[in-house]
Amino acid sequence: MTTLEIKGDWNITKGKLKQKWAKLTDDDLQFVEGKQEELLGRIQKRTGETREIVEKALKEFRSSCCS
Repeated sequence: MTTLEIKGDWNITKGKLKQKWAKLTDDDLQFVEGKQEELLGRIQKRTGETREIVEKALKEFRSSCCS
């Protein structure tokens, strides 16, 4: 997953992630360029999901909002 893939339409993606996993906070979802690994780790820790599931959800939300 590239930085551009994650950054694209981030506010929409952030909202969808919060709908899917209500435990996520704005602080959890702060995206700072170069920190995508930290972002994935925060989501994993907060939700208990695997990295693969989190990456898949990010890709799905990104493609649904940007197609």
